[in-house]
Amino acid sequence: QVQLVESGGGLVEAGGSLRLSCHASGGSFSRYILGWFRQAPGKERVFVAEITERGGSTEYSGSASGRFTISRVNPLNTMYLQMNDLQPEEKATYYCAGRQRYAGTGGYEYWGQGTQVTVSS
Repeated sequence: QVQLVESGGGLVEAGGSLRLSCHASGGSFSRYILGWFRQAPGKERVFVAEITERGGSTEYSGSASGRFTISRVNPLNTMYLQMNDLQPEEKATYYCAGRQRYAGTGGYEYWGQGTQVTVSS
C-alpha cells in the first residue's frame, strides 16, 4: 500500500513563499508520476502541477506557471512544490498524489492527507 504524506504548509502573507514536501512509502517511488492538487472549502479539487517518474517533464496549471516549481528527489522518496508569490486565492488544502503512467491524468490513485496553506492579504 503506497502512502503519501505532505508537509510544509502554513501561514504566509500574499507575495510570500512556501515549499511543500511529499514523502512516499510502501512502494517504488520512481514508478509513479506525481502531482499536486489543491482544494478550497466548498470547491472542487483542482490540478496544480505534475512531474514524471524521473523528473524529466513537468506540467503546471496556468496560474501556477512561472511562480511554482515542482521537483522530486527519487533517492529520498520525496517530491516538492516550491510556491513563490502566493496569492490569497491560493489558500487551500494541498494534496500530493501518484499515478501509474498508463492510468492517464484522470487515474491518480494514491493521495496524501493534505497540508493547509493559508495566504493572508
